[in-house]
Amino acid sequence: MTIHWCGTGLSAAPGLRRLIEGGHKVVVWNRTVEKARDVVGDLTQDIRPYALDTLSAALQPGDLAVSMLPADQHVPIAMACLDAGAHFVSSSYIAPEMKALDQAFRDKGLVSLNEIGLDPGIDHLMAHDLVARYRASPAYDAQNVLSFTSYCGGVPKIPNAFRYKFSWAPAGVLKALRSQSRSLRNFSELRVARPWEAITSYDAPLPQPESFEVYPNRDSYPFIADYRFDPAWKVRDFVRGTIRLNGWAEAWKDVFATVESLEGAPAAEVDARLTEMANGFLKDNSYAEGEPDRVVLFVSLKAEKDGKPVYHETWAMDAWGDVRGTAMARLVSIPVSLGVEAVLARAVPVGVHPAPHDQGLIAEWLQEVTRLAQYLQRIDHLA
Repeated sequence: MTIHWCGTGLSAAPGLRRLIEGGHKVVVWNRTVEKARDVVGDLTQDIRPYALDTLSAALQPGDLAVSMLPADQHVPIAMACLDAGAHFVSSSYIAPEMKALDQAFRDKGLVSLNEIGLDPGIDHLMAHDLVARYRASPAYDAQNVLSFTSYCGGVPKIPNAFRYKFSWAPAGVLKALRSQSRSLRNFSELRVARPWEAITSYDAPLPQPESFEVYPNRDSYPFIADYRFDPAWKVRDFVRGTIRLNGWAEAWKDVFATVESLEGAPAAEVDARLTEMANGFLKDNSYAEGEPDRVVLFVSLKAEKDGKPVYHETWAMDAWGDVRGTAMARLVSIPVSLGVEAVLARAVPVGVHPAPHDQGLIAEWLQEVTRLAQYLQRIDHLA
């Protein structure tokens, strides 16, 4: 079986190198071969220029394709996998078009494993772990009132005036600012048109207490079922969100104003303006060679009875760049490589799936994350 790894961008190298060094047969595909050689040329010479038709022709039954390319490439590659009898893996959210392929993957006995990077990915593993622990705890009661939060973000280890540096495509960061979100706050649906309309403060449970700015991201509601919350549970709060350094909202107020001014503009004009802004930001706020980035992730589940907490645990992670490279690249791509190995070992059921809820895989993969992050703890706030 051959692993076809497509894309060697900012967040791809550690996982790709892990698979090659682990003895797997890997073909590397990238739009620019020379850039891929800079990443893994010391490990392999099987590097090919990416094109969908060329990849499709190379896929064989039992192979597996990994897409670390832009999101619009995932579904076409997954469809090529279906045609060839191959599996598919990506770190990205499951788009409706990908979900629609579920039955086709099942019918052919194939797997499409997605949402297995950092966020989404490691956060899913932590959430599944907390829900399972709560169900098994003496505090469990179907009448308890639950609150769930999950906040993740990449931030500079050494804060700058902009309160942010880019560890992935700036255009993607800016486009995310135009996305609506839906979350559950105090038993009520909270819809937010723009992130800066719902920024709150979050006190992180780190060894050295630290507060951040947070805001809801995308649509949190589908994850209530994905995380196996019982439909009868009383859920007060449920939010999956993004975390930023304190001062981020103030530093970005002009960015917010520009994004707001593009409301109603033609799509081509919006894309051009955001690209122009992104290029400027990348020039002024990208990481210097060897400069450490930082990734923080906090996933928490609290249960209350008669107004008093009876269960409250949080997974807290703090990681930063070191001699191994960036924290973002480690935490996105190494879980992808673990997912690849699980699919090839038939440890993931057929069909289209996000990160697994299997407790054995969760324990194994979170143990691997302890080697990727400088700090990782599951905190019992009531102990």
